[in-house]
Amino acid sequence: MVEFESIKTEEIKFGNNNFIEVARKKAVSEENENEFISISKGFFTPDGQRRYKRSFALPIDQEVVEFVSSKIKDML
Repeated sequence: MVEFESIKTEEIKFGNNNFIEVARKKAVSEENENEFISISKGFFTPDGQRRYKRSFALPIDQEVVEFVSSKIKDML
């Protein structure tokens, strides 16, 4: 069984009740553990709970993170 731990989380709200969350997480199993960066999109329910629609994970690799952040900035 794999357990997920959030190490650090940042969030921005947009639209009526949507959010994007960027988080550094750790997947822990009996055999090993793995850290990654998660980018998730979600929404808030009428009672204020978070619901996640989609998620994308990046490895903790300086070259990969710099590539993705650079290309996102280039799209503006």
